[in-house]
Amino acid sequence: MAVDVFHFFKITYAEGVIEKFQTKKSLGQHFLNSPMVPRWLCEAGEVKEGDIIVEVGPGTGALTAELLESGAKVVALEADLRAVEILKERFLGEVSSGQLKIWHVDVRRFDTADLKLSNHSFKMVSNIPYYLTGQLFRTFISGKIQPSLLVFLVQKVAGERATAALSRGEKESLLSLSIQAFGTPRYVKTVSRGHFTPPPKVDSAIIAVHNINQNNFKNLSTDQFFEILHLGFGSKRKQLVGNLSKKYEREKVLEALNVVDLPENVRAEDVLMEKWLQLALILAKISKND
Repeated sequence: MAVDVFHFFKITYAEGVIEKFQTKKSLGQHFLNSPMVPRWLCEAGEVKEGDIIVEVGPGTGALTAELLESGAKVVALEADLRAVEILKERFLGEVSSGQLKIWHVDVRRFDTADLKLSNHSFKMVSNIPYYLTGQLFRTFISGKIQPSLLVFLVQKVAGERATAALSRGEKESLLSLSIQAFGTPRYVKTVSRGHFTPPPKVDSAIIAVHNINQNNFKNLSTDQFFEILHLGFGSKRKQLVGNLSKKYEREKVLEALNVVDLPENVRAEDVLMEKWLQLALILAKISKND
């Protein structure tokens, strides 16, 4: 049986308390060990006094401390009960005053409506587990209750995929389109692996998503859009018409491509968000009529 452990490391609080913490590989735990990165994250999140910040995976509280220091109110969502206990001890005063609320929860089965916050009344600033990147972007920007601004620290390659088409004119990806459907992603900064304990094998990146909204889905459901998007990217070597023809008649797909002014040999990665929305709307109507 594989041992679910990466590393033992010491946690040093401002009060001088030192504890040992055994990180778990299954939870993707890489904790921040420098004050610089929490400051960068807060700057990217434009965090100010009175803000409500939702933090996913606070761990032992490196980012949490910076958020609280800024005067923000923090709702921390943590899956590891050991970390929950450390957070309660470390931030006893803030928990008592209500400035910090700690939820022991698995965010993979979390609904933003559970936060009991109004739409766009909060921000998200988090150092998230790499293996949950796509799921957490989708969960927190596509829900009925959306943050006004989202900042995630992610694996660098994921950050590049999320923003490449907008920032460097490169190919689109499922991740970039999934984010663009609800907001505007921006690559903020590269963070080297040495800022974490234990250090990951790759560098990270701070990604901010602004202008988060549901405007693209007034006449199209998110389920319809993402079903078509995933179909389109189903086989990277195939042209878009081939992938979409797995569900829709080929002639109808070709007709839809012509309507939105896309060539018959186009591939999914070469289709921009505006065209995807137009295409999805046409194909959704075909499904309804059938």
